Amino acid sequence: MGPTRKRDLAAGTGVAAVVCYLLVTFTYRWFPPITVWTGVSLAAVAIAEAVWGHLIRTRIAEGQIGIGAGRLHPLAVARSVVIAKASAWVGAVVLGWWIGVLGYLLPRRHSMRVAEQDTAGAAVAALCALALLAAGLWLQHCCKSPEDRDEDQDRLGAAPE
Repeated sequence: MGPTRKRDLAAGTGVAAVVCYLLVTFTYRWFPPITVWTGVSLAAVAIAEAVWGHLIRTRIAEGQIGIGAGRLHPLAVARSVVIAKASAWVGAVVLGWWIGVLGYLLPRRHSMRVAEQDTAGAAVAALCALALLAAGLWLQHCCKSPEDRDEDQDRLGAAPE
């Protein structure tokens, strides 16, 4: 399993935005109100993943990976990578969804009162989805072993720290 490529996430976001815009064009009248609390659950998951990433990064730097009391089990790190990849993809697709919704709402804010009311909630939800995408990428980065980080730096032409 390789690292998640940012261009794949960008492509997924773009496809989701186009599909969502087309769906919203035909179904917006049946949408429930979009409040600023709509996407906050994504921000909560993003915060939890960022904290978990910091903890993993600290444990790896201190050499506390392995089996034993007070150590982080290697399978926990592997599971964290899977969660990180899934979160990055969920964040990308949901970000695309909210970009599609905003693409529909923004030009109609002045002609539809409900579109004006929904715009703030859609913008907050898009930011929370972006935070989840970033937290997933951060967690994935934190799960790299020190050898992987050295190889990345060598590949970029930088000297290892």
